[in-house]
Amino acid sequence: MSSLAHPLESPRFPLALKRVAVLLGLSIFINYVDRGSLSIAAPLLKDDLHLSASQLGVLLSSFFWTYAFCQILSGWAVDRFNVNWLLALGVLLWSAATLSTGLVRNFALLLTARLLLGIGESASYPAVNKIIVTHFHASQRGRANGMVSAGWAGGPALGTLVGGLLVAHVGWRMFFVVLGLASALWLLPWLKWMPKGKGLAASEGRAAPSSPASMLEILQQRSAWGTFVGLFCFNYLWYFLITWLPFYLVKHRNFSLQTMSYTLGTAFFALAVSVLMAGWIADRSITAGKSPTRVLKALCGGGLGVAGISFVLVFLVANQTIAMLILIFSCMALGLCSPNLWTMTQILAGTQTAGKWTGLENFCGNLAGISAPIVAGYVVDRTGSFFWAFAITGAIALVGAVAYFFVVGQVVPVSWKSHSSRTE
Repeated sequence: MSSLAHPLESPRFPLALKRVAVLLGLSIFINYVDRGSLSIAAPLLKDDLHLSASQLGVLLSSFFWTYAFCQILSGWAVDRFNVNWLLALGVLLWSAATLSTGLVRNFALLLTARLLLGIGESASYPAVNKIIVTHFHASQRGRANGMVSAGWAGGPALGTLVGGLLVAHVGWRMFFVVLGLASALWLLPWLKWMPKGKGLAASEGRAAPSSPASMLEILQQRSAWGTFVGLFCFNYLWYFLITWLPFYLVKHRNFSLQTMSYTLGTAFFALAVSVLMAGWIADRSITAGKSPTRVLKALCGGGLGVAGISFVLVFLVANQTIAMLILIFSCMALGLCSPNLWTMTQILAGTQTAGKWTGLENFCGNLAGISAPIVAGYVVDRTGSFFWAFAITGAIALVGAVAYFFVVGQVVPVSWKSHSSRTE
């Protein structure tokens, strides 16, 4: 990459960095369209394949079995191998898995396709965080993470809006085939514009540590556990929202498939706007001299806490219009947290350890992807109502807010003992 401005300044993105940031955001956009596609098709797919609510819960959860457990391997890999090619390989694998979902005929094959999807997508967040921490200054990361989080929010937004309409018109099988083929097209611009060189350390003449910190060193950090718990709680709310809320709106709020698509699409687009603004606010505040600790904790902890409380109100409010407005507000509050929780991790971990830390954090965080769909399915089967599913989700979000405020310490780069001893 070309030389960049000093990290304490607020430089505008060079064109090369803009392209990288946009492509990273698009990769996460595709990631979330593909992983959320099953929940969009669930009302039709459940009847077509004669699945119970518990079986559907297993399918919605199964992606996260491989996705979560492969995070540690992916985090290790991106700290040691060419991260650009690892990300490309992941996109190719998950595109193929998405396409194959439209071709299966039974529960077992559908489960296999979801497991392969999880393996492919496990490379995404460790790779994205590694690329951002390597090529973007601290004063640029809020905006870069904002673009990534816009993809995280925009994927379900467009996927729900367009996907729901597509499923209604052409069926769920063709929906998955088209989606898989479209996902693979991302590889063409990535192979042309992926970042080159060693990044900030090389451009600023700094010598990087000889090796990243070990996973054991990361696990000894209290702040690491704060980010792990925070992401788990954040993801629990998010994954409940994208896996079960479409089904809830259609089956329990009596929305048509088209109305559900428009409603959730609007909420997710509001979320996408919120994350872009949140990243910009964090960059501006930190550049203006405000404490990164206070800025990032306020946005992460405050946003998650407000989102959790308002999300429970979505179930409690009977009026459809008011409930949907509260849902949009909850999504916007959640958006304050999303880009900044990764900025927090990138600052704490540093360049050489960002992959491992992200892998461990995303492993813990995506245990929520395993548990949230199954817990919701079990609760709905046992009670016939979504009340306790919403209540549990809101309570877990509040736990995450507490973790960001009180378990995460000062948001400054960790001084790794093994690196200090090697340089003394």
